[in-house]
Amino acid sequence: MSNSKRYAILVDGGFIIKKLEKQNKQFPTADQIEQYCLDLQSKPALAGFDLLRVYFYHAKPATDILQNPLSKQEINLALTPVHAKHESLIGKLELKPYFAVRLGETVTQAWKIGNSAMKTIMKNGRSIEANDLIPNVSQKGVDLRIGLDIARLALKEMVGSVVVISGDSDLIPAFKFARREGVKVLLDHMGHGIRRDLKVHADLIL
Repeated sequence: MSNSKRYAILVDGGFIIKKLEKQNKQFPTADQIEQYCLDLQSKPALAGFDLLRVYFYHAKPATDILQNPLSKQEINLALTPVHAKHESLIGKLELKPYFAVRLGETVTQAWKIGNSAMKTIMKNGRSIEANDLIPNVSQKGVDLRIGLDIARLALKEMVGSVVVISGDSDLIPAFKFARREGVKVLLDHMGHGIRRDLKVHADLIL
């Protein structure tokens, strides 16, 4: 089959986890993420096309040991339920057929006030308590890896289309590059509010 009739699905892991978690009221399983990607393959825009691979981009869960500045209690992030859930999910997705997992890094920047705590503090004007603080962990290098793979798939003419599951406007340069190379860009933002420019530089919104 001609590579022009092949496509790849590139998944922003942090994005799809948050969207499915909000939708299902629980942390998503590897099976649920796989099923979401399988459902995309039945879209009319992909009829007659052959899937090359699903690329799943995420970050290794944090393993830092932090001390709460108010309670002085230490927390080992490697022993938390959050770490266990993400590590299990990554391990199971790595074994899924046609899945390739690409891992970025996590950066831990001490503590921040949780969203729900911030709302009550702003509403009631109470003092900040130790339980209001949560580890400030962010991903690094995930969007860069997505962009590089989009460019690689386009330059090597491995696919004719890419399906990107994300709402990250940082991917706009990668979208523009792929289209200049003759690759169609299909975007699935899962109903998330996104910048107009991201829509402009996609060929089709799924």
